[in-house]
Amino acid sequence: MMVSTLRRAAFYAPLLGKEQIAYYIYQVTTVLILLSLFFLNIKPDSLLFNIGLVVYILGIVLYAVSTINFANPKMNGINVNGLYRISRNPMYVAYFIYFLGCVLLTQSWILFGLLIIFQSSSHWIILSEERWCIKKFGADYIKYMNKVRRYI
Repeated sequence: MMVSTLRRAAFYAPLLGKEQIAYYIYQVTTVLILLSLFFLNIKPDSLLFNIGLVVYILGIVLYAVSTINFANPKMNGINVNGLYRISRNPMYVAYFIYFLGCVLLTQSWILFGLLIIFQSSSHWIILSEERWCIKKFGADYIKYMNKVRRYI
């Protein structure tokens, strides 16, 4: 079970055209965001700190829950458990919320810019995943798409 879940998590749908560029941008911005967090200071004496802390913790919780939900798909392989009833991409939403919390905690415009680029490139990857899911799961996935929003 654990090995198959890890394989599913590590799988990237086939990328076409601009999606390949988006994939590389996604990977680079992920590294840049994570590296920048080592050099940025948290600014604890502000309202943004308090908001950022709540957003940061919410992102961590959502990511943990979406990961657990991801590990338990239905028999046909489509995730419709837990947060996947609300969003087709709760892990991507959780990443965004987590990193937004980091932006608020550090009050860094550079980190905010990286987050926008990261999120924009994520969208292209999500489109490739959806195309792959339609090909693999057919009408069942289209029905799921019609019922559940892409993000929130």
